[in-house]
Amino acid sequence: MSVKYVESSKLPTSLGMFEMHGFVDDAGDKEHVALTMGDLSSGEPVLARIHSECLTGDALFSLRCDCGAQLQAAMHRIAVEGRGVIFYLRQEGRGIGLVNKIRAYHLQDRGADTVEANEQLGFGADMRDYSMLKPMCDQLGIRQVKLLTNNPRKIKALEDLGIQVTERMAHETGRNPHNAHYLETKRGKLGHLLDNNESS
Repeated sequence: MSVKYVESSKLPTSLGMFEMHGFVDDAGDKEHVALTMGDLSSGEPVLARIHSECLTGDALFSLRCDCGAQLQAAMHRIAVEGRGVIFYLRQEGRGIGLVNKIRAYHLQDRGADTVEANEQLGFGADMRDYSMLKPMCDQLGIRQVKLLTNNPRKIKALEDLGIQVTERMAHETGRNPHNAHYLETKRGKLGHLLDNNESS
């Protein structure tokens, strides 16, 4: 994957002023965004969140997952610190796409868990690729991060790309009666590091 930087602009939000940086892959069919706040060039570890797109959770306020709550919490924590980055990656449904995600939801409505549903559709439990993070970090001058996550795969992905994770910061939020089984499945089958049976 070859990811190229396109342009940056200001993004005013209710939590403060972010900078939005656009990236596009070599085929032009996936666009990714980094939201930054503060000066990232000091060399100090940057508070960071890797967030995969979730239209249903981020924009439609679905309670089937914890994605929207996680995105809002990450933006709030970065705003409080005054310095950080959110990598917003266009990988809906853990990489299977929006329509297939709806198919997976249909299977979950019939009793499958989130992993079983993906596998019944012929996909892996998690199809996400994090290789785009290297050129994104290079563009932003990021070498070290304090990562907001409970997902050890994200830590390994960054370290494999040569980006040092100096600290893992738990990011548990958004638990509700509609996603309790989903969160437990992520803990039990995907190895998420959860203190309160929540997820990341």
